[in-house]
Amino acid sequence: MEPIFAPPAAFAAQAHVSGMEAYRELWARAADHPDQFWGDLARQELCWFTPFKTVLDWQPPFAKWFPEGELNACYNCLDRHLAEGRGEKLAIAFEGEPGDERLITYRELHRLVVRFASVLRARGYHPGDRAIIYMPMIPEAVVAMLACARLGITHSVVFGGFSAEALKARIEDLGAQLVITADGGWRRGKRIPLKATVNEALEDVTVVRDCIVYRRTGGDVNMIESRDHWWHELEAAQATDDCPAVPLPAEHPLFVLYTSGTTGKPKGILHTTGGYLLHTTMTMKWVFDLKENDVYWCTADIGWVTGHSYIVYGPLSAGATSVIYEGAPDFPGFDRWWSLIAKYKVNTFYTSPTAIRALIKHGDAFPKAHDLSSLRLLGSVGEPINPAAWHWYHEVIGGGRCPIVDTWWQTETGGILIAPMPGAVPLKPGSGTLPMPGILAEVVDVHGQPVEANREGFLVIKRPWPGMLRTLWGDPERYQEAYWSRMPGIYFTGDAARRDGDGYFWVLGRVDDVMNVSGHRLSTMEVESALVHHPAVAEAAVVGKPHEITGQAVVCFVSLKAGHWHHEELGKELRAWVAKEIGSFARPEEIRFTESLPKTRSGKIMRRLLRELVTSNTVSGDVTTLEDLGVITRLAAQNDDEA
Repeated sequence: MEPIFAPPAAFAAQAHVSGMEAYRELWARAADHPDQFWGDLARQELCWFTPFKTVLDWQPPFAKWFPEGELNACYNCLDRHLAEGRGEKLAIAFEGEPGDERLITYRELHRLVVRFASVLRARGYHPGDRAIIYMPMIPEAVVAMLACARLGITHSVVFGGFSAEALKARIEDLGAQLVITADGGWRRGKRIPLKATVNEALEDVTVVRDCIVYRRTGGDVNMIESRDHWWHELEAAQATDDCPAVPLPAEHPLFVLYTSGTTGKPKGILHTTGGYLLHTTMTMKWVFDLKENDVYWCTADIGWVTGHSYIVYGPLSAGATSVIYEGAPDFPGFDRWWSLIAKYKVNTFYTSPTAIRALIKHGDAFPKAHDLSSLRLLGSVGEPINPAAWHWYHEVIGGGRCPIVDTWWQTETGGILIAPMPGAVPLKPGSGTLPMPGILAEVVDVHGQPVEANREGFLVIKRPWPGMLRTLWGDPERYQEAYWSRMPGIYFTGDAARRDGDGYFWVLGRVDDVMNVSGHRLSTMEVESALVHHPAVAEAAVVGKPHEITGQAVVCFVSLKAGHWHHEELGKELRAWVAKEIGSFARPEEIRFTESLPKTRSGKIMRRLLRELVTSNTVSGDVTTLEDLGVITRLAAQNDDEA
């Protein structure tokens, strides 16, 4: 049985929410009087140009939060902090992969955003226009987002690893008139040629009027006359220091973020301004227990929703100091992240379980070579964290003193929905623990009825929340079908979960990641957790394969820790290990050893690609988010060899 970790007394004593009684009181207030709860917070936490009267207009499945109110996300992230005396506070501590450093105060970030926004205004952009942002992890990516928000230009950030074809599809679906990019970015010592990809994507696209290019790497680029402009040249010619934030309706579209699936065109998740900004601001305070002098670092890329909510809008609205790092976690050495924590005295560190497991693989010596004593809180995002990784993270990185906030949420939810408040909620390794105030989460069966404790079911959200997606860009019918059709009026997350006797939620992964083996429902996470408990295993990904007798068979992809090597006996040992840890019905049919697993650059394992591989021996789904396409090529070759 996993131990329970109570909040450290010293941490709880200074926490915004201290003790379970305070958590329960806050949650009950939100549950009993949701309009008053969210309305009071919106008035306290955000600056409004025009006050709202209505908190929520709910016409299922379409929501409008604070509909009469007017505000501006950029104003809330920057201008108000100058008025509140935070102008000289550090907003961004940036480190490029080559080692270049920039320390940017709120006053300086405000100046950069105002000047770039004035350039966009001078070029005729105004509320309702759309921009694609395709940039490396540099401060100008944040500047571009906030400048768009300042003018009411709806932005869509496209991850810098996407192909020209994927970029083009997003430009055309959004109808973007503007593309903001860079000549390139740095990744593992190499220039990533972003502008060349943009040129290819725009070859026969007519809707784009301007392409603005920031010079980052100094590489040669092909600039198209009349369409393409260097950022620094436009700023020198057109920028002013006078560009006020535009008052916008609370439901004005702030951004569209595309999620890709196995088939069909990507879904454009639409988030609006007021509710989204309130949700991200409050979860920064509730989940990360943000203090005025904290240095906070989320390792995500701004191309993903984690970067939007917990690098840009949430931290800056809450007045945080954030670290932004451009490059790979293992370049030039496996200690790059730990050296940055020591250098910038990071207090709060938020990353993915996959990244944690990848770094475990290289042993404890790398983190132990650096002073990590500044850390007071650790976070996990992207997928459930298995207990073995949780314990390593807690002991080796956090020194046994840092609570871990294991956060569950989605691109669609806008911000965190289930996570511990670290000064209040005792932790169970592997559990996201309890819902945020105002979040009515439940685990239900196919008929929408709550299941008993410790039974698996579908995770649903039974009441609207401020950060929720409003629709899919240009496709309200698909929005209704994808999220609200199974159980009318209830948001279907697509995740499987169970709830234990204490009410703690254990997210088991996507519904597709739950296997049915001889009538037993078995989550891929459960098998992966068992595998990484084995002393030789660094990472594991598990998928189900069709089987004529058992319905599905368990196939495991395993990478080993340094000093271990794969052989037939180890495969047998691991199969027996899983059977012992879970039960004989869970014994894997196959163990496949691999040096690495297919992951996105944000660290998520692409299990659906592995599922395709073991089912059809090919991969035909969208692979544009993969960091290393060679992983799939090698696994496919291995598949052919074993066939």
